[in-house]
Amino acid sequence: MIVQLFVPCFIDQLYPQVAFDTIKVLEKAGCTVKYNAQQTCCGQPAFNAGFWGESKDVCTKFVQDLEGADYIVSPSASCAGFVRNNYGKLFENNAFQSPAKKVASRIYELSEFLVKILNITDLGASFEGKATYHDSCAGLRECHIKDEPRQLLAAVKGLELVEMQETDACCGFGGSFAVKFDTISVSMADQKIDNTINTEASYLISTDMSCLMHIDGRMKHNGQNVKVLHLSEVLASGY
Repeated sequence: MIVQLFVPCFIDQLYPQVAFDTIKVLEKAGCTVKYNAQQTCCGQPAFNAGFWGESKDVCTKFVQDLEGADYIVSPSASCAGFVRNNYGKLFENNAFQSPAKKVASRIYELSEFLVKILNITDLGASFEGKATYHDSCAGLRECHIKDEPRQLLAAVKGLELVEMQETDACCGFGGSFAVKFDTISVSMADQKIDNTINTEASYLISTDMSCLMHIDGRMKHNGQNVKVLHLSEVLASGY
C-alpha cells in the first residue's frame, strides 16, 4: 500500500525523530511511504486565529501537494482532525470544494490508520518500561480515537501500560490558548502532570507532540522527570 506522509510543522522543526519513526512504523506495516518535500502547513493555526482567508491559501497548497493519494497519514491527530473536519467548511461553495473534500476523507492519524485501515495491532515492537497514556482532545473529540493507541501499545513487548485518572481531560495547550490564557493553561497542565505522577510511570505517551511539548515544558520547569514519547517512538522500538 502506498501512503503519503504529512509531517506537521512543529514535528518538522522540533521533533523530526517522530517523523522518521512514523516512516519506520509504516514500512514495518508493509506500506510504501512517499513524502512531498514541498508540503508546508495544514492551515490550522491561521484558521483557529480567525484568519480564514490566509488559512485557505495554505490549505489550498496542502490539497495540491497531497491530491491523488489514496491515503494520507500523519503522526498528529490535531492536524488530521483539522483537515477532516474543517476543509469542507472552509471551501464551501468554492470550486476547490471537491478536491478538498477528497483529501479530507483520505487523511488518517497514525494509530487509526494502522488499526482501522490495515487491521494491524502488533508491530513486533519491544519497549521496557512503565508508561501511561494521554488522550489528546484532537484524538478523542475530532478523530474519535481512544482504543486504537491502546491496542497498539498493549502488543508492545515489555511495556506496562497503566491508566491515569482523568486521562481524557485537556492538558491545557490548545495552541494559542496556552499563550492567551497562560495561567489557566498552566493549571490544566499541572493537573495532568499530577495524574501522570500518581501512576508512578516513567513515560507519558500520546498521539500528539503538541500536547507532549506543553506537558514536558511544564514538567521540566517543575523539576519532574517523566519522559514524554510520541506513540511512533514506542512502536518503532526494537527493530
